Amino acid sequence: METADVIVIGSGQGGIPFAADFAKTGQKVVLFERDALGGSCVNYGCTPSKAFLAAAHGAGRARQAAKLGVHAQIEVDFPAVMERVRGIRSQFNQGSKRRLENAGVKVVCAEASFTGERTVTGGEVTVQAPIVVINTGTSSLIPDIPGLAETPYLTNRNFFDLQELPPRLLVIGGGYIGLELGQGLARLGSQTHLIVRGDRLLAQEETDVSETLAEAFQRDSIAIHFNVTVQAVAHRNGIFTLTLSNGKTLEGEALLVVIGRKPNTSALNTSATHIELDQQGFVKIDDQFQTNCSGVYAIGDVAKQPAFTHVSWEDYRRLKAILCDEHRTRNDRVLGYAVYTEPQVGRVGMTLEQAEKRGINAQAVTLPMAHIARGIEWGHDLGFYRMVIDRDTNKILGATLVGYETAELVHVFLSLMEAGATWQLLERSVHIHPTYGEALPSLARLLMGEDMPSCPNI
Repeated sequence: METADVIVIGSGQGGIPFAADFAKTGQKVVLFERDALGGSCVNYGCTPSKAFLAAAHGAGRARQAAKLGVHAQIEVDFPAVMERVRGIRSQFNQGSKRRLENAGVKVVCAEASFTGERTVTGGEVTVQAPIVVINTGTSSLIPDIPGLAETPYLTNRNFFDLQELPPRLLVIGGGYIGLELGQGLARLGSQTHLIVRGDRLLAQEETDVSETLAEAFQRDSIAIHFNVTVQAVAHRNGIFTLTLSNGKTLEGEALLVVIGRKPNTSALNTSATHIELDQQGFVKIDDQFQTNCSGVYAIGDVAKQPAFTHVSWEDYRRLKAILCDEHRTRNDRVLGYAVYTEPQVGRVGMTLEQAEKRGINAQAVTLPMAHIARGIEWGHDLGFYRMVIDRDTNKILGATLVGYETAELVHVFLSLMEAGATWQLLERSVHIHPTYGEALPSLARLLMGEDMPSCPNI
């Protein structure tokens, strides 16, 4: 057995910078990774999915330009699209490897498990250290549907290994991964069906967000089957057949299963050091990321933190600061996130319903995209901007933006909220005309009773 100063289990977007930073200070750091370096973000999450969507939305936007008087013949070279995606993924993966090597981190390419108190074994290597950080992330949750396990179904993990465009795609799930990849393949040419257990898409979001995306998907000729479940799956001669709870059947050449995520903790042997897990298998942590075992910490979605790369990365910064005797906690920053469908969904902070449930005297104002000059000029009429404020303090509590590139625009609210700003600061800001951002002060002016669109001519 060898000793180290720090052990990191998992090379996600929190684990790699944590390991590199401590190694650069001269400490001995050992990182265990059972799979590709970079975690889900680099290998089968953010990086490949957004490279994939760049092509998909390029094709979709070209088709929708017909309403602007631009008529294009779209030809998609799907193998070239996916080759580019895999090339970018490989580039980012190699960047993770170089970062660890340059920092002097010892990387053990093996599945790690606890074999004692702050003692970890992977392959033939056993290491003990005073600090252990678990950053193992999550993986696809697979439903127990008769026949499914015997079929070559897709998850986000193997989706990007596709070589040919499937003529028909079946998607089980109505969350953000299923919507992004489902719309992506539809825009590249697949006839796509979404099978949704509930009565709307993105069930955790506000109802009109779901309705807006459903309308957008219908414009892309995507079929949505609400309030149904899959009762059985069969695969013969390259064709999937799904039997639905409503008695209908669907067929397709590809099946994507994206119903949720589960924590990667089953192989950790946490019982060897009595680390507590919750009923779903997530690592239990306190407000400063420590488990019930002294010196053992967990960051990112394996600890049930919001499942976003930027959260995992901020968790690394938080934990690093805590270990350097600075005051940080697991939820000490404003949370924002986005869904990269088209239109995009940009979210930050609380919705009106969430604020009211907390007993806050809240108010929301909404401005339709159809009232925004830039939206009209560019043909982006689908969506809306919404802001939630505290009536008692005038502080901004949250925002929901649905529209063109709102994942970029939502950062205006994120920064204002981090600064503790009031809606009056936004109202008196002079934004450039004509831009999408111009509509944000107009949104704030609705709180003054000025029912005015950002387009002065309507």
